[in-house]
Amino acid sequence: MKRNAYIAAVLLLSGLSACNNEPAFKVEGTVTNAADKMLYFEQTGIQGIVSIDSVKLANDGSFKFSGARPESPEFYRLRIDDKVINFSVDSTETVKVKAGLDNFAIDYQIEGSENNAKIKELVLLQTELQDKVNRLARSGMPIGVARDSMNALVDAYKLKVSHDYIYAEPNKAYAYFALFQELNGIMIFDPLNSKEDVRCFAAVATSLNNMYPHADRSRNLYNMVIKGMKNTREPQVKPVEIPADLVEETSLIDIPLNDIKGATRHLTDLKGKVVLVEFTVYAAAESGPHNLALRELYNKYASQGLEIYQISLDADEHFWRTAADNLPWICVRDPQGPYSTYVNLYGVQQLPAAFLINRNNEVCLRVGEKTNLEEAIKKLL
Repeated sequence: MKRNAYIAAVLLLSGLSACNNEPAFKVEGTVTNAADKMLYFEQTGIQGIVSIDSVKLANDGSFKFSGARPESPEFYRLRIDDKVINFSVDSTETVKVKAGLDNFAIDYQIEGSENNAKIKELVLLQTELQDKVNRLARSGMPIGVARDSMNALVDAYKLKVSHDYIYAEPNKAYAYFALFQELNGIMIFDPLNSKEDVRCFAAVATSLNNMYPHADRSRNLYNMVIKGMKNTREPQVKPVEIPADLVEETSLIDIPLNDIKGATRHLTDLKGKVVLVEFTVYAAAESGPHNLALRELYNKYASQGLEIYQISLDADEHFWRTAADNLPWICVRDPQGPYSTYVNLYGVQQLPAAFLINRNNEVCLRVGEKTNLEEAIKKLL
């Protein structure tokens, strides 16, 4: 009996040791002037706030928490009363926080990742916006004037955040965080009723789905985008007004986009060549084999006047730069992704989508599944 009890104890301790050795992240730091205050460590999940741990702060205000490494970027917060510090974790990093009790939610220092520095920037921007809206509400001006002023403030905020934090790097955790900021308890970006806001959500959803296809946040964001696209879809197809400076006399719609070196490459500058224009996503599974086949065609016919103008709709700019770096043809990227003006103007409905342009800058063929691409190119050459 004693031997069996000994073995059981060893097995139990081994199991506990194995659990303790599992990959984990740490959150540690100090909160000054907060002795005897309860500090809560919480996860901001899709379904709401989940409490993970808590501690009663001592005189020195030090604390230390840990959690299991997330499979994809996750969001957490430290809370004292109704004041919170938001941050993200995507691996086994150590997040270090220093704060004071009085301005706990805004005047804090955080180390651990670029994402958390950017999340703090977003928190400060949102706090500034909330303060401006509060002042408007107390100003005593007519309701209509106050409403218009508030709308202008929100529109300016959304323009800045979408440009600097969402479209800039949609694969980052801070871009996801930006989507769900609130003003007076209402989401600033509307994923269900605003076409422009749906585009922001779609940019992040595409990137997340490429990197973490099985994550709950990826699936949830994707479903939100689908609903938003259905809600904002035009009831009927309206003719697209094409800017005059994008149209040559031959009716070819120009596409001026930047290549991996930052140079603007105009599609219309390729007059005199036979051009294969292709809209594609480098992150797609079939992209690698497809580009190998294109390389064979390019190597064979480039000396005879063939050029390829390949347009990436990838959300992840760094991934595109890496994938396109060794390709011999013109590689550009549209940061608006599948919602770009050029996708609409060229009637792209699925990817990859390709068109052949003759030497006179005329679109003469939409490439389909049954198209013998090599034969079509040879005829134009």
